Amino acid sequence: MLEGKAVVGETDMLQTMQQDALHLAAKALDIFDVTESTDIARFIKKDFDRVHGPGWQCIVGMDFGSFVTHYHGCFIHFCIGNLAILLFKGLGRKVVSSTGDC
Repeated sequence: MLEGKAVVGETDMLQTMQQDALHLAAKALDIFDVTESTDIARFIKKDFDRVHGPGWQCIVGMDFGSFVTHYHGCFIHFCIGNLAILLFKGLGRKVVSSTGDC
């Protein structure tokens, strides 16, 4: 397990949810090669959607920038070695046209 090697950069998650994210990332890295970032992200996202409700987004890679809007208590950015993982629950928004139609 790589959980002990994870370095949390920023988070506003409760400790239990943070541990869930770190555990899932370690499990994903046991299953997938570190170069399979899309598969790792999908694995983490799908489990968080199942356990914590839909709307989670996960970005995995070695070099990326981001600027996101998220629900309070639903954001974590951490690294395992050179691999960075950003996991957050995005704010959904219903767009309504000027006529009131969707």
